[in-house]
Amino acid sequence: MGTFSIWHWLIVLAVVLLLFGGRGKISGLMGDFGKGLKSFKKGMKDDDEEEIASEEEPKILKSESVAAPAPEKDRAAES
Repeated sequence: MGTFSIWHWLIVLAVVLLLFGGRGKISGLMGDFGKGLKSFKKGMKDDDEEEIASEEEPKILKSESVAAPAPEKDRAAES
């Protein structure tokens, strides 16, 4: 009971090779996970660059354009 037999070690070796082998499911999943992390970091970096660019150049929309001030005599007539 204290030690494993050869069959135990062969089964453990087969499971390890199946999971972590060249085309194992876990190695493929970890590769996909790494690609996902890289694209996430790239997306976050792109968002930061867009925010910095938008802070440097404020965009004026047509609806936000500044209206011309009213002439002085129109203001006097309104009062």
